[in-house]
Amino acid sequence: MKYSRLTALALGAVLIAASCDSKKDDQSDKIAELEQKLARLEASQPVPSNVSSVTPADPSSLGKFSFKEMEYDFGTIDEGKVIEHIFKFTNDGEAPLVISNITASCGCTSPDWSKAPIKPGEEGYVKVVFNSTAKPGTQAPTVTIQANTSPNVTRLRMKGNVTPKGAAGAATSQLGPVKK
Repeated sequence: MKYSRLTALALGAVLIAASCDSKKDDQSDKIAELEQKLARLEASQPVPSNVSSVTPADPSSLGKFSFKEMEYDFGTIDEGKVIEHIFKFTNDGEAPLVISNITASCGCTSPDWSKAPIKPGEEGYVKVVFNSTAKPGTQAPTVTIQANTSPNVTRLRMKGNVTPKGAAGAATSQLGPVKK
């Protein structure tokens, strides 16, 4: 009796494993089939008349960012503190690097940058100021740089944790009065 139950359990496990493997194979087959259909659809689509062809940019007309760091960890700060960090870079391209625009991910972050073209081999900067007022918890503000580089968009990030105002006082006030 024990032997037949054990055999039945083993046979059941083998059947379940086999059905799982067949499901994986079925999914792989379905994915491959869908990818083929997608490739056929993309190939059969006419190019719209308002789309221009894309040609690779001439490297001699591009600047190239070489940042010393692209992320700055400001650690843990108290809410209301303003963090300022300067990201320095060198233009490793063959043409003057021109930053056309920088946008921040939220209103709590404001950027400033080298406005003049940065000649090849010269240094420039992007200054990011983060105001932690009303921003408790984990924060990761970013700035997006648009420039004559390839790719033409580069992102810099600050990260850290903001301790809410009154967090230390709130913890002690929850304990109640102190008995003497």
